[in-house]
Amino acid sequence: MVKVTGVRFKKAGKIYYFDPEDLEIKKNDDVIVETARGIEYGKAVIGIKEINEEEIVSPLKNVIRIATEEDREKHKMNKEKEKEAFDIFIEKIEKHNLIMKLIDVEYTFDNNKIIFYFTADGRVDFRELVKDLASVFRTRIELRQIGVRDEAKMISGLGPCGRPLCCSTFLGEFVPVSIKMAKEQNLSLNPSKISGICGRLMCCLTYEQESYEDVRERMPRVNSIVNTPFGKGTVVENNLLRETLKVRISTTDNEEIKLVKLQDVELINGHYEGDKEYEEDIKKEIKNNKNRDALEELFKEN
Repeated sequence: MVKVTGVRFKKAGKIYYFDPEDLEIKKNDDVIVETARGIEYGKAVIGIKEINEEEIVSPLKNVIRIATEEDREKHKMNKEKEKEAFDIFIEKIEKHNLIMKLIDVEYTFDNNKIIFYFTADGRVDFRELVKDLASVFRTRIELRQIGVRDEAKMISGLGPCGRPLCCSTFLGEFVPVSIKMAKEQNLSLNPSKISGICGRLMCCLTYEQESYEDVRERMPRVNSIVNTPFGKGTVVENNLLRETLKVRISTTDNEEIKLVKLQDVELINGHYEGDKEYEEDIKKEIKNNKNRDALEELFKEN
């Protein structure tokens, strides 16, 4: 077991583990740590705990100290300097006629580097821009191109649900999201309904996916033949959330639609919703969808 503390450098940012050494670090303490890019100011969001050595990337960097009042003042000054650097960068890209959008600026705590985060369509030759910026700031300059999901995380905003974006409030890392998730949750393959303000598939599609997958493995598909307490019948509709099915029961005299609980159903002939054949149906639906181009745009990497 290894003793660690978890530190974040941005709100809803990724949590990194550090060696607390002999320091008594508590949750929400501001700390000064050693990182691969220099000395940084962060917040301990996880107090001291022990974890398995397999869960860390060795060797662990150290927590140098718990932040002092002087450290907090310096951090505040760096934030002010970032605002000034933002305005200077905008002037410089106009001067060099570069088509790029500045998203954020970040000073390392020791001022040894300034990182400019930007978006652009394709590659940008910013070599002359970097030279110009270096002559102004007299320190190391790094320009980092980011994707649209990272842009949304940094800028924040309101999602289609009306709440602040998940990525900017509590999601430390992005997780893979697929069109299959939307389809399995019975959502319309309408890009405007399943994409976030970043233009990519909504992260929240992953939240209940595990539950949907569990039910789909047990839920007979429409047109499957099943046994029910009312007799043998054909599935005409299923409800994943309620875990119920509507089954057409045929007798010699008449035909009835019965609502049956999933736990009371036994598949006789057909397929479950979770079978591989379903994936082929999704591909066919996307291929024939009038919004095909927009749907394919959702698959683009960051």
